[in-house]
Amino acid sequence: MNPENKTIIDTLTGSFLISTPRMPDPRFSEQVLYICAHSHEGAMALVINRPNYFLSMDEILRGANLAVPEKKLPPVYNGGPVEPTTACILFSSEYQSEQQLSVSSTISLSREASVLEDIARSQGPEKFLFLLGYAGWGPGQLEMELIAEGWLVVPGDDAIIFDVPDPDKWQRAAMLYGIDISTYDDVVGNA
Repeated sequence: MNPENKTIIDTLTGSFLISTPRMPDPRFSEQVLYICAHSHEGAMALVINRPNYFLSMDEILRGANLAVPEKKLPPVYNGGPVEPTTACILFSSEYQSEQQLSVSSTISLSREASVLEDIARSQGPEKFLFLLGYAGWGPGQLEMELIAEGWLVVPGDDAIIFDVPDPDKWQRAAMLYGIDISTYDDVVGNA
């Protein structure tokens, strides 16, 4: 496809989906998702602000018979309701893996064990999130949810993904783009 002829369906990769108060699915209440892939075949995204309080990175590494590095590790995240035992690593792109999906020029995604091995050896990505599960949509499904105003779409931001505390990501992601998500329903009406 010619890059000048890209349609809107090609532009959501690398964006945030921010759930609105109109989100009908309670699993996504006050959630921020990072869209890793979006095409006419559907979409895949990861919830970036839902830590898993029952599992730690130390436990993940020990369970894989890997060393636990001295540095502080991020929490394990519940990445979404699809395949909740599937592990994904979202990471800063200064690190290169043999098998990775470049989501943006600064963020990549991998499911390769070698990334986890490099993290254990303190040779992995500078910044990363380890997630279990993902959110997925079939063809046209996400677009229908966008029409129903369950989501806002805003450009993704690396600092929100890796640096903002999890309880603040939902509001900060929206505020970064001038939206007070807590008053969203008060200012959005139906014509």
